[in-house]
Amino acid sequence: MAFQMLTKCRIFKNILNTKCPINIRSNCFHISTVHCDLMEFFDNKKNWAVEQVKVGRSWKKDELRIKSNEDLHKLWFVLLKERNMLLTMEHECKAQFELFPNPERIDKVDESMQNLETVVRERNKAYYDLEVGECGERPGKLVTNLLGVNFFYRKFEHLIPKFLNSNWKKRHTHNVVNGNIEKFQKLYREKLHNTKRKSNNRDRNHVMHLMKRFPNLDMDAVKQQYPTVDIEKIKNYHKVRGHYVP
Repeated sequence: MAFQMLTKCRIFKNILNTKCPINIRSNCFHISTVHCDLMEFFDNKKNWAVEQVKVGRSWKKDELRIKSNEDLHKLWFVLLKERNMLLTMEHECKAQFELFPNPERIDKVDESMQNLETVVRERNKAYYDLEVGECGERPGKLVTNLLGVNFFYRKFEHLIPKFLNSNWKKRHTHNVVNGNIEKFQKLYREKLHNTKRKSNNRDRNHVMHLMKRFPNLDMDAVKQQYPTVDIEKIKNYHKVRGHYVP
């Protein structure tokens, strides 16, 4: 053991005394030249000032499910580094008034990271359901805000207990009911109802106009595209009758 440590120390001494980069590998460790500078946040120089960069597609969930946890952990940091590089290049191109090639690369990286996070959540949930008997996600509950609108509040840990945390109580006021909130809720529901009613009327009038112009219209396709419209009911409307002999 002492001889192995002495050999490794001699290897490090030779590396420090040498001026050219050397890649040395051993059974238990390996050393390579590392470049930790700001250029890691920029794309390869051959991709600068080009209009098109050849890229692949994003990672799919089925492809990520067959990988090990270690591979997913490594892939996450690869995608994180790639996203930081793309965002830096996009910002620099805007500052220099240059064209950023393939801006969809950012969307592909984001989609890959979302799929990877989904796969990790699936494994974490399956593990906790099997070992603990409950979901491993952060707990939460459905509450209402100051406007009476429901939303899902995710709980998190605090250093101060809830009954002593006055700042938290001021910023988080849930499930409050009074006359003003009830009046606002009535007006809000009325607005949502009117919006939905106008949307249904627009779809119905559009279908009636199509049936008037095109007598041989494919009704199955119309029902699939406009499911809220009652085709059988509007067939007898006078607005549907066209200027042609039936």
